[in-house]
Amino acid sequence: MFKKFNIKEDIATRSLVKSSVQRNIRSKILDQYNKLETVIDEVLPKKSSLYLVKCHEHINLLTVNNEILFFQHFDGLYYPTLRLLHKYPDAFPKVQVDKGAIKKILSGANIMCPGLTSKGARMNEDLPANTIVGVFAEGKEHALAIGLTKMSTEDIKNINKDIGVENIHYLNDPLWKSNIET
Repeated sequence: MFKKFNIKEDIATRSLVKSSVQRNIRSKILDQYNKLETVIDEVLPKKSSLYLVKCHEHINLLTVNNEILFFQHFDGLYYPTLRLLHKYPDAFPKVQVDKGAIKKILSGANIMCPGLTSKGARMNEDLPANTIVGVFAEGKEHALAIGLTKMSTEDIKNINKDIGVENIHYLNDPLWKSNIET
């Protein structure tokens, strides 16, 4: 999604979100990520200025204090950015890949089922298909990607072939390198 993203060229509009809309966004995010409830006031403070940055390709960015916190494609799910996931790693569902998958994931490759079921990999939660997950790696402290499960974790274990998690946003992609300036 962000392979050819350029923050300076791709921004169409930037607008301050009204408080009523901000409450609606907060509730949608909490519905999506119930583990975020304990820290939601740190992530999206009620009195802060929340900006909606509309970009080309139907991508919306939510920013607070010039920091991109969430992004959305069309009017779909809200994806956390990797920077937010690094601050609150336990607030989002996660999977772990083995060491062999790291280099490929950092090049933007999707995560194949064998990389999620091998010896160094872990899937501790039962997740349905189309769940947004943080992708962690064996032996690493921080997440290296944000992905979308293409099948349930049970199916990933049983079928063990094809794409298990679609790679949406990864370390050092253009979104990671982007900086919103006022």
